[in-house]
Amino acid sequence: MAGIFKAYDIRGIYPSELDEKLASRIGSAAVQVLGAKRIVVGRDMRQSGPSLRQALIDAIVAGGCDVIDIGEVGTPTLYYAVASLAADAGIMITASHNPARYNGFKLCGKGATPISYDTGIADIERLARSETPFATSDSPGRVTEQGLLAEYHKFLLGLVPPSKPFKLVIDTGNGMMGAVLPGLLANLPSHVTPLFFEVDGSFPNHEPNPLDPRNMRDLQAKVREVGADLGIAFDGDGDRAMFVDERGELAPSDQITALLADEFLAKEPGATVIYDLRSSWVVRDEILRHGGKPLESRVGHSFIKRSMRETHAIFAGELSGHFYFRDAFYTDNAELAMLWVLAVLSKRGQSLSQVLRPLACYFATGELNFVVTDKESCLARLEKAFPGAEVSWLDGITIRLGDWWCNVRPSNTEPVLRLNLEARTESLREQMRREVERIIGGSPATAHH
Repeated sequence: MAGIFKAYDIRGIYPSELDEKLASRIGSAAVQVLGAKRIVVGRDMRQSGPSLRQALIDAIVAGGCDVIDIGEVGTPTLYYAVASLAADAGIMITASHNPARYNGFKLCGKGATPISYDTGIADIERLARSETPFATSDSPGRVTEQGLLAEYHKFLLGLVPPSKPFKLVIDTGNGMMGAVLPGLLANLPSHVTPLFFEVDGSFPNHEPNPLDPRNMRDLQAKVREVGADLGIAFDGDGDRAMFVDERGELAPSDQITALLADEFLAKEPGATVIYDLRSSWVVRDEILRHGGKPLESRVGHSFIKRSMRETHAIFAGELSGHFYFRDAFYTDNAELAMLWVLAVLSKRGQSLSQVLRPLACYFATGELNFVVTDKESCLARLEKAFPGAEVSWLDGITIRLGDWWCNVRPSNTEPVLRLNLEARTESLREQMRREVERIIGGSPATAHH
């Protein structure tokens, strides 16, 4: 059971770290911790999904709680179900973009509020790990099955202005979006070339993680081959999207955040827009230029969702391809991100590379990973290395000095530090990258997300 209860979800290798017995205990614990009377359950396409679902649902029902089973869906559909059906909680059986041997649970409370380690997962872990048997209720709950994809798509289309026809290539990586998207795409005037839409939890083509550039190559090649206007890649459970422009080049997610921020601030001047602290300076610049309030956040969906609710933020974006919308219960929704990008391109009558070009005004390293023996001492060395710098410990260490900044975050799960650095010129970026790498020491790691 080592380390499967994480900051934002529960995730492990099936069946060695997470099996039906543990799923059952997690179900019982969730009813108790959340005090729930109605829980929505959904799952992705992983091969261990059906048996974990059965164990989870049986335990929830035995605890006297009703289950609304919405079947195989993406995570954003589960959020929609919890909020629109006024359920007490939702449990999505998914391991997101992890390899096929993984599975897990994402949890949310009333109104699709996130449940993180601090707000419930720790208590669920304590109960699930204990040997104490759970009490069963004298009046067990009922299971009702409910399909709501059609009304979910109607909800999404009601939030975004319709777009002109585009030529799109969409790669769902054999993940859940292959089943969910066709119903939405049927309502769009665009022509779509689908890649790997067959839902297959063994991921025969590539892992459904668009953050790894290797998983984007098929999409990039197909965009160039068919002369598409845009390429879109979704992760396994459909809460993240990454974009490829008409030249087949990857569009950085922070530039997409800046682009959409402009659109939302035109709708609501003065609104707050949130971005994760690895994002380019251009995001803050654009929010200010359009009269909005920029707010930096820690990395991770539960932190961003909490900040959004506290500040009533209209929109948020993360470097990992999570885009969050107040209109969608402050949750991350990749389908909405796609619809909004199409709406912006329609309105501006320009290609994606054209609308992003003015936003590429700084020079970033992208995320670089280093294996180190002692994360704490590396961070302490960094703090002392740049006298006169502005230092923040919001998430790892952020150092800002003149025309460059960097953020170095420790991984929660590995002996790894993650570096993001940006400067006003390419030569300064290279100079400071070498300097920061020298202070960190350690050896370059291959990225794990």
